[in-house]
Parts: sequence; C-alpha cells; structure tokens
Amino acid sequence: MKNIISNKNSIALLSGVTGQDGSYLAELLLQKGYEVHGIIRRASTFNTSRLDNIYKDPHIPDNHLHLHYGDVSDALSLDKIMYEVKPDEIYHLGAQSHVKVSFDVPGYTAQVDAIGTLNMLEAMRKHCPKAKFYNATTSELYGEVLEIPQKETTPFNPRSPYGVAKLYSYFITKNYREAYNLFAVNGILFNHESERRGSTFVTAKIVNGLWDYLYLDKNIPFYLGNINAKRDWGAAQEFIEAMYLMLQQEKPEDYVIGTGETHSVKEFIDECLNVMYSKGFINKASHNFVWKIDEKNRDILWDNSKNKLIIGIDENYYRPSEVNLLLADASKAKEKLGWEPKIKFKQLVENMMLHRIYIGRI
Repeated sequence: MKNIISNKNSIALLSGVTGQDGSYLAELLLQKGYEVHGIIRRASTFNTSRLDNIYKDPHIPDNHLHLHYGDVSDALSLDKIMYEVKPDEIYHLGAQSHVKVSFDVPGYTAQVDAIGTLNMLEAMRKHCPKAKFYNATTSELYGEVLEIPQKETTPFNPRSPYGVAKLYSYFITKNYREAYNLFAVNGILFNHESERRGSTFVTAKIVNGLWDYLYLDKNIPFYLGNINAKRDWGAAQEFIEAMYLMLQQEKPEDYVIGTGETHSVKEFIDECLNVMYSKGFINKASHNFVWKIDEKNRDILWDNSKNKLIIGIDENYYRPSEVNLLLADASKAKEKLGWEPKIKFKQLVENMMLHRIYIGRI
C-alpha cells in the first residue's frame, strides 16, 4: 500500500459503523487523526460491541468517536446528521447485506440498500457537496457471471434482491457523480471476512459450528446450503484500507477489490479442519472426518469415529437463484491505489479459526 498522509482534524461520517467493516474503518480513521462520526440505529439492546475497544464516554475531552442515532432509510435523520457534522469524507457501509435474507425481505432490502444510498447522496449534496463519498457495493452485482474474472468493465447480472438493490446503489452513486460533479465512488468489494463477521454468515457459522461440535463436545450437527458455491474471500481489515485509499485520489473512480483467488464453501470447511489438525486441537484417532453423499446426492461431513453427522445440507438455505462463482481482477486497484491483499485464503481461515479457539465466538 502506498504511504498515507495523516488526516488530522478531518471529519469522517460512517453509516454501518457497528458492522464488521465499519468498526475496522473507524479504528483506521481514528489512528490517522480523524474525528469519526458514526450513524447507529436505535435498538432496545446495545449493538455496539464491535466498537468497545475504541468507544469512550462522550464527556471525555479527547474523545474522537461520536455516535448519532439515525437510519439510512430515514432521509430526515440523515439530513440532520449531515447538516450538523459537515463531514469531509463519507463512507456509506450501512446495508441489509445478507443475500439469502434479501429474498425473504426484498422490500426492506430495497429501501435500505437502494433508497438508503440515494438518501445519503441527497443529504451530502445539500449540506456538504465538497465532501468525498464512498459507496460500498458488492461482487453480487456480477451474479451469474458473464466474464471470468470480474473487473470494473465486466457487465452486471445480479441474481438476488440484494444484488439488484446494490445495482441501483451503484448507478445512483455514478449518476450523482456525473450530474452534480460530486466526488463519489463505488467500491465493488468481493467477499471479505474476519473475526468480527456476523454469526449468521456462512464463514462464521462454519467456524463456530465446528468448534462447538469438536471442542465443546456438543455432538450436535449444523446445516448449510450450497457448499459448492465458489467465492473470492479476502480479509476485511485489508479491504477497509482500499476504501480509504479511494477517497485519497484526485479523481473519483470505481474499483474492484478482491484477492484473485476463488474457493468453495466446502474448501473453507476443509481448511478449518486442517487448522485444527495442524495446531493439535484434534487428532484423527479421536475424530475421523469424511465427506459422504446423502440420499439426495449432496456432500455431507461425517464423523466416522462417532458415527455422527457434523454438517448436513438444508435446502431452506439455498437461494432461489444461485451465484456459483465469483473471482476478482483487482489489477486497477493495484495500479492506481497501490493496494493489493497480503492475507490470502489459508491465512484468513486460520485467523478466524484461532480467534474462535482462543478468544470466543465470532
């Protein structure tokens, strides 16, 4: 990554600050001297656990992280926050980002992911048009891919309400850039995971499920959907650096961010087991794991030593329309941003698995 100058006294506003990416980005910006403002939704329980290591009581004089109640689907709340904060940089990360769930709540997904981006852009246009705007889009834009690997010029072909909503998000950001001369960019981010990944996402579900079965000796199987789907998985901690770099450029441009490797969900499971074998947490004498075929010709993970199912397949987790393969070509980011990933698939899986073992649930 290219050398980055300090941005002391700059003000950043983040939607989705309590999520995986938002929490890492808030940390990065605070380290660079920013005053960071985050938008959080009101809830009856605290949803700021990912910020615990950086959050301070607002009465402390040197506090540089400020949280505001709001919602990207509520234009009035964004107007108020944007008017009061007057940020220099805006990172729009807030979204309903679970692809399978988007089929269950397509209207909500559209309101948050599509219209939410419009609301953010409108508030920026009215109150701080000189700010720089980053919009988090997704590799799900490519859907049933028309080119391998996928780069900035690859045609979009989304296959879910989430992907379609993000398609609107992408083009409304591009439209505001061109119509109003705003510095607004799209980051087309491929799958990125970390120790802070939400527990309903497949990578965290695998890590937690395997450790619960093996170490806690629960002997209770868990179930997944399409384990043959292939994804380009990177580390969230590195992807947020790319977000930051996009807003440090002289010219607003859109960028694909990914690792250039693709691996199946099944490979992710195998690598989790390899970590536990290699680190001595399990041995083949007590746990003999094999892949078997069930009555519907689907791969399932079986513990031969106990004659028990570990991972089964539940078709309720299938998407009505599947995305089978995603693979990034991030050469533009390498050339223009000086960004390239250091943490690849095996290291990512090891980091997540060891965190589960030593620290606790993801």
